[in-house]
Amino acid sequence: MRRLILPALCLATLALTGCDGTDAPASDAGVELDTPVDVADAPPPACPFTAAQASELVGEPLVDQGNCLFGDGKGVASLTVTTASRTAGEMTYDYQREQADQIYRQVTDLDLDGKGYLAVKDIEAQAVRIDDGGTYTMTLSSFARLGSSPDGYEQALRRLLDALPR
Repeated sequence: MRRLILPALCLATLALTGCDGTDAPASDAGVELDTPVDVADAPPPACPFTAAQASELVGEPLVDQGNCLFGDGKGVASLTVTTASRTAGEMTYDYQREQADQIYRQVTDLDLDGKGYLAVKDIEAQAVRIDDGGTYTMTLSSFARLGSSPDGYEQALRRLLDALPR
């Protein structure tokens, strides 16, 4: 009996909303559904670092844990680098920046050709850079040495930002 409840609810919802699947969706005035969308955006960039490069830039030995994730080998500290196309980065930037203001102690806009910010708190930091080459989001977390210095996280992220391809 339980297996029949969900399909029955779905059918009831469709019936109540008038969606029987036979009518074509109405298009907005002046908008053609066949209009091609010009997406002249480059694909997301590849991971910009090897484990050796990440280790040198962060100043801690890191191991490659796959998918542009580098860890301390103890399951504690990590550097995560996420890449996306410029368009994808632009679409989420305002939300990401707003979240950073709520999560991090200090958020600083970066002086770039594109957009970006650097956000820091005691045990974590994040940097976002968006330019013609794509979007990079880097998060450093749980590095005791970086957290023990007032600007340890910020300096490590600035080194990582400087090493990104242009």
